[in-house]
Amino acid sequence: MNTLTSLTEETRLTLANLADAATGLTVPSLRLGVTGLARSGKTVFLTALVHNLVHGGRLPLFSASAGRRMTSAYLQPQPDDAVPRFDYEAHVNALVRERIWPDSTRQVSELRLTIDYESASFLYRKLGPGRLHVDLIDYPGEWLLDLPLLGKDFAAFSTEALKRARAENRSGIAAPFLNAVAGADPGGEDNEQAAQELAAHFKTYLAACRADAHALSMLPPGRFLMPGDLDGSPALTFAPLDVPADAGPARSGTLRAMMERRYESYKNHVVRPFFRDHFARLDRQIVLVDVLHALNAGPHAIADLEVALSEVLGAFRPGRRSWLSSILARRIDRILFAATKADHLHSADHDRLEAILKRLVTRAEERARFKGAEVDVLAMAAVRATREATIKHRGEELPAILGTPLPGERMNGDSYDGNTEIAMFPGDLPQNPESLFRKDESVSEATGPKIRKGKSNLQFLRFRPPKLDTTAEGLTLSLPHIRLDRALEFLIGDGLA
Repeated sequence: MNTLTSLTEETRLTLANLADAATGLTVPSLRLGVTGLARSGKTVFLTALVHNLVHGGRLPLFSASAGRRMTSAYLQPQPDDAVPRFDYEAHVNALVRERIWPDSTRQVSELRLTIDYESASFLYRKLGPGRLHVDLIDYPGEWLLDLPLLGKDFAAFSTEALKRARAENRSGIAAPFLNAVAGADPGGEDNEQAAQELAAHFKTYLAACRADAHALSMLPPGRFLMPGDLDGSPALTFAPLDVPADAGPARSGTLRAMMERRYESYKNHVVRPFFRDHFARLDRQIVLVDVLHALNAGPHAIADLEVALSEVLGAFRPGRRSWLSSILARRIDRILFAATKADHLHSADHDRLEAILKRLVTRAEERARFKGAEVDVLAMAAVRATREATIKHRGEELPAILGTPLPGERMNGDSYDGNTEIAMFPGDLPQNPESLFRKDESVSEATGPKIRKGKSNLQFLRFRPPKLDTTAEGLTLSLPHIRLDRALEFLIGDGLA
């Protein structure tokens, strides 16, 4: 049955790829996936990307723009009628006019950006101007953590989920949930109320893990934290159970049989459609990572983030791109990992932030390169909310950042009103990223690596988006950024060569 299902899925993917190839015969298209775990800046990245391309932003490392070969960029109706449109206009209004950060990604959305350009090749220039459709696919990174579930039965899912919940850094958070599991009888009669209570405890535990105080990342099933229109459905009303390894098949009419059935429904009605309709059709991928948030939460958050990133890339289908492979078995040939919010640090620390992210994705990066994909890592800020300065403290000059904290942000007993600009020294990242980690071969991927105790000496505030200047003609300048141009060059630059 699994083989038959796999063949059916691959056939449907091939038909979808054929349809994409047919529509791209006249104008080529590139499907770029944009994802990241909660609060990593997906919406901001997409909005800034479009705003800078459409409004001619400063992009010195994006060769098509720097060489003045990009003649125009504009939005067009997206090709997938059943997918919600990314609300670019509302997000730009939030950033530019209201100076607030737009709402986070809660579902899959799409936007088509068309770029007209002149080729860098003399031969292709003779053939006329070029055009490229870039289809931007925005989706929550938590959904990626669900894809490995397709290869796991309920018993394996339960074993891994409970092992994580009982780990040293989670057992306190998970205590009410673990108590509920201990009181449940997998072989007892199925009971809707019992299922709902277990699921509620499970969801509460997952939400607590994601809270700022812990900032943990390995939290499948992803839809439990953002259920949307499936909230309350049986497919989202299950929880792991203590199932002995030698328990054998579940008896009909038992609590375990009910949970297994709902777990399989979750995979069939939630995970598989996402994989088939969106994820398996991507050409390029950027994964945004809030490394600073994890550093601020402490060692366990960093360890958990490393495992999550490995799981995320394990869900990808990396490989070299060719005309035939784009039809028969589409592959992601370029993957960019980006540490966001680099504007929360002085530029002297950007290389260190990049080095920490590179250390976090080492295993995932090696796997993708082995399969033929290109992988890059960078530190960036899609929208730069701060400027740099130097401050004196006790006779010592310190590199600082200037910005306007969001209303209600607090530091050292001070609360900010959202209008006052401040200068602050955010601290320094370690020169050697290995100082954050301590290798321990006895630790499995389910619980993550051991890392050194103690939090970083960094301090962070959330800043308001910048106030944009206007030209003498009254035109608003594009959103400032850090290395957005480098990200664009890696992700789509070859399509405009």
